[in-house]
Amino acid sequence: MSTHPLALAGRRVALAGAAALTATLALASPAAAHVEVEADTPQALAEDVTLTFLSEAESDSAGFTELRVVLPEGIAPEDVTLDEAPKGWKFKATSDGYTVAGPALKAGVDGEHKVKVRQLPDAKELAFKTVETYDDGKISRWIELPTGGEDSEQPAPVLELKAAAPGAKPADPGPSSSPTDETPSPTPSAAEPSTEATGSESAAKAAEDDEGGSTGLVIGGAVVALAVLGGGAWWLVKRRTAASQS
Repeated sequence: MSTHPLALAGRRVALAGAAALTATLALASPAAAHVEVEADTPQALAEDVTLTFLSEAESDSAGFTELRVVLPEGIAPEDVTLDEAPKGWKFKATSDGYTVAGPALKAGVDGEHKVKVRQLPDAKELAFKTVETYDDGKISRWIELPTGGEDSEQPAPVLELKAAAPGAKPADPGPSSSPTDETPSPTPSAAEPSTEATGSESAAKAAEDDEGGSTGLVIGGAVVALAVLGGGAWWLVKRRTAASQS
């Protein structure tokens, strides 16, 4: 029984479509896992906000050991504290964010942690670049920022914020906040006196040396004068004695 050419062509098209769909799903599956961030108060300038991060596991053979988060502009590392993390995990501030790390989670278990932020900045959205580390050494970087409406392969978690409440203002910087751009004058240490102090001491010593030299000249001159006067007097007395004897 022969197959009609049109039916054969249709079967080939169907098979090709199924293969293409399978390949597309296979390529998309690694990117299925991602990181999400939520806030209990997703509003600009909101204070004491709890952020929840969920890192979806993408390995069937290894578990998370560390989650590193880079904070967006407007949130300082010292203004973030740990609220909740997997058992045994520790929080550590870094120069641009923080890490939470500890004993490896079971393979396939999502990594979830919560932090409290002193105040959110005045922005429409915040991107939190996140780097995940597994106990087999694998690293997943969810750090790509949205550009031009195009989807990223490994997008950073983004938190959208509502407009700030009426009258809301940025809070005063905390006592541990970074210093301002105005750099204070350095304080000289006791072991290393400042250049100004050294110069003053040198000037004082030079003045003492000059004073001592001047005093020495005066005393020396007086001694010479006395010697001259004494010699003249002796010569005058000797001359008068010789004249009287004549």
